[in-house]
Amino acid sequence: MQILYVSENPKARYVESIKIVQAGDPVLRRVAAPLTRQEIGTARIQELIATMRDTMREAPGVGLAAPQIGESLQIAVVEVRAEQLARRGYTARELAEREMEPVAFHVLINPKLTVVDSTPRNFFEGCLSVSGYAAQVARAHAVRVSALDHDGAPVVILARGWHARILQHECDHLKGTLYVDRMDSRTFTTGENHERFSRPDPTE
Repeated sequence: MQILYVSENPKARYVESIKIVQAGDPVLRRVAAPLTRQEIGTARIQELIATMRDTMREAPGVGLAAPQIGESLQIAVVEVRAEQLARRGYTARELAEREMEPVAFHVLINPKLTVVDSTPRNFFEGCLSVSGYAAQVARAHAVRVSALDHDGAPVVILARGWHARILQHECDHLKGTLYVDRMDSRTFTTGENHERFSRPDPTE
C-alpha cells in the first residue's frame, strides 16, 4: 500500500477542459457511483481523469470532483501549486493560520474519509460549482482518506489543515453535498466582498 501522494498519471495526455456544472444542476446532489478496478483502467475513465485535471488547472482550482463536470462517479482530483498560493497574495500569517502549502497532484477514486483530529477549523471556502461566492465552513483539522489511484492501486492520504479541508470538500461532492450545506450562512459573501472585507490587511 502506498502512503501519501501518487504521482501524476503519465498516461493522461493534455485534453481540453470543459464547462464546470453550477449549483442547481441535479448531478451535484446525487450520490456518485463507485468504480471497479476494471473500469478504472478503461480509456474512458483515463480520459475523464485527464479532463478533470486540466479543467481544475484552467479554472483554476485546487480540487475537482467528477459530478462537477456532469459525471456522477466517485472520482476526485486534488492539486495545490506553489504559484497558486503566490498568485492569491496570501500573507505569511494567512498561510500559517490555514496550514497552506503545495500539494502534489493526486487522484482519489472511491474515497473513504476518516477524521483523525476533529478540532474544528473555521475558514472561508469557495467552490467552482458555486462560482463567485465564499463562506466560512468549519472542517476537521486532520483526516485520513483511503482510496484507489488512477491505476486502481490502493493509496492512503494523511492530511492536515488546508489539504484536509480540500479532501473533505471533494469527498462531500461525491455524496451530493455542497459547502453551502455546511457554511455559516451569515458569512456568505461574494468573492469580491470577501477580498474587500474578510481578508486581513496584507500590511498587518
